[in-house]
Amino acid sequence: MEKKVTKKSGYNELFIKEKIVTSAVKAGAPVDIARDIANEVEEQSETDLKTKWIRRYVLDKLKHHSKAWHDNWVNYDKRMKRFYEHDY
Repeated sequence: MEKKVTKKSGYNELFIKEKIVTSAVKAGAPVDIARDIANEVEEQSETDLKTKWIRRYVLDKLKHHSKAWHDNWVNYDKRMKRFYEHDY
């Protein structure tokens, strides 16, 4: 059965694990670790994953490997959210 992701807005989309891989690599994680984390998320028994849960899970895994990777992800999120809040 296909997994879906429920966004904060309530919008649903298909789960695409490469989004996790790409984001983790941009945060500094090597591709193999990024893929392992994405695979762990994909292997969850739930078919409807919340973005909040995915974010928390990935951040915990990144922090386990490197606080810098975790911090890079968080800082990027903060910058992008600020950008979009003022994008009118």
